Amino acid sequence: MSVEIYKKIADYLVAAEVEKREVVKVTKVIKPDLTVEEAYSVQNLLVQTKLDEGHKIIGPKMGLTSKAKWDQMGVSEPIYGYVFDYMLIDDGGVLPFSDLIHPKVEAEIAFLIGEDIEGPGITAEQVLAKTQYILPALEIIDSRYENFNFTLPDVVADNASTSRVVFGNAHSKPNEFALELIGATLSINGQIKEHGTGAAVLGHPANAIAELANMLARKGDKIRKREIILSGAITSAVMLEVGDSVSGKFDGLGEVTFFVGD
Repeated sequence: MSVEIYKKIADYLVAAEVEKREVVKVTKVIKPDLTVEEAYSVQNLLVQTKLDEGHKIIGPKMGLTSKAKWDQMGVSEPIYGYVFDYMLIDDGGVLPFSDLIHPKVEAEIAFLIGEDIEGPGITAEQVLAKTQYILPALEIIDSRYENFNFTLPDVVADNASTSRVVFGNAHSKPNEFALELIGATLSINGQIKEHGTGAAVLGHPANAIAELANMLARKGDKIRKREIILSGAITSAVMLEVGDSVSGKFDGLGEVTFFVGD
């Protein structure tokens, strides 16, 4: 696929995000035979566009970290995208609904990386050894596609639906916990909507970070010191509405909250 088509798709998706409007999936209106590999090339251009605008990468994020979803999507590995500085919402802060299209929220464990992690062949144990802290997080996903209707290449090109993130203020050492056993609840307006454990993320959240390092190695890239990485959803995603008060509570890791404003 030519660079011109990559750029056309990237511009299409960037415009949808900036203009806060949903669009028809790429594989329907631009390139029906878009492959996952090509979609990552589109994602690279989308990321570069944001860097050129002066935004900074906070760290990668993982998606499709449930093996049940692998079976559903017909894939054998997760996907990744990138979180930027403009996507951060303070713990206890306000998420302006008007900045987004049709946001959903899910609970995740984030990893603050203490040393570079470069694949291939990275294991969960190596990830934990190079993790400075873990922290609770709420990720707000907001696919630019109509009704969250997309194929795997579509969502990869769309930066894995990355939109906003709330990181908790409590940092914990990873060796203090069995991360696969950590439970999390996602509550909206005081009612628990979803719950799960760290094992929902490829059996252990560090497995997802190891997968990321090995996937990045295929394009000569690596996980970098001081990046904060979302390891993948512990809970299912819940649709948000104006006025929602959102809370994620994590066993031993603390609570993360935000409010959905206009």
